[in-house]
Amino acid sequence: MVDATNAPSSIPVGVDTSRASIARVYDAFLGGKDNFEVDREVLRGVQAAAPQAQDLAWSNRNFLIRACRFLAGQAGITQYLDCGSGLPTAENTHQVVQRIQPEAKVLYIDNDPVVLAHGRALLEENENTLFVSADIFDPDEVLGHSEVRAFLDFSQPIAVIQNGTLHHYIGDEGAQIMQKYVDAVVPGSYTVVSHFFDPETPEHTEVAQKMEDKFIHSPMGSGRFRTRKELMTFFPDQELVPPGLVLCDDWWPDGPRLKPLNQVEECIVGGIGHKV
Repeated sequence: MVDATNAPSSIPVGVDTSRASIARVYDAFLGGKDNFEVDREVLRGVQAAAPQAQDLAWSNRNFLIRACRFLAGQAGITQYLDCGSGLPTAENTHQVVQRIQPEAKVLYIDNDPVVLAHGRALLEENENTLFVSADIFDPDEVLGHSEVRAFLDFSQPIAVIQNGTLHHYIGDEGAQIMQKYVDAVVPGSYTVVSHFFDPETPEHTEVAQKMEDKFIHSPMGSGRFRTRKELMTFFPDQELVPPGLVLCDDWWPDGPRLKPLNQVEECIVGGIGHKV
């Protein structure tokens, strides 16, 4: 049953409101309104294991914003392939980079009907932004898509963004997926990855494992917490931009930290790879 008091006012064709959606669950974690009761069920389940679970989403989103500022401002990147864009709950990739590089092109890839509905509305006001429906975990589909090839110039550097996406791929081929994306772009390109993290310390691993169990056994069915060794394979043939693969909140924070990170914030990392 959809909770009409806090659900989208119109439901796009093809949306199954009885199953949780990755994009809508993320929206719920960020306090958005484009989600249904089944999505909030996932949030409540993870909060039962870790009451501060919503901090995963905010650490992830704030890392993305800082990463985009770096790519547009310092690296001068003007092309972005954002895989698994999610819903416009908070500041989005195109808003960040186009403030710095007004002509920057941002191509969002997603296959969630709610996300695509928002994307079509966005297209009406921004000719340098495009939404394409494809499976981000099938790089051959994404990279071979005619609209992707027409919109982005693969002879010039591209930033490939997998922000908070790969932990929803529960197989063991994540490194091969990223290899195909890296192989498709020219030197000078970058990849952005953030991911749920198992710190492999007794006090944090227990929290990570509890959250992973809740995610995977929820109506969404995904949410792997991987170790540093596993995550480093997601940056094939690249050099990591300093400070490397670190906690999302430690990747060039906006100012001095006035309070310690909580256990949940210690369980999500991010990094940027540079293809040289």
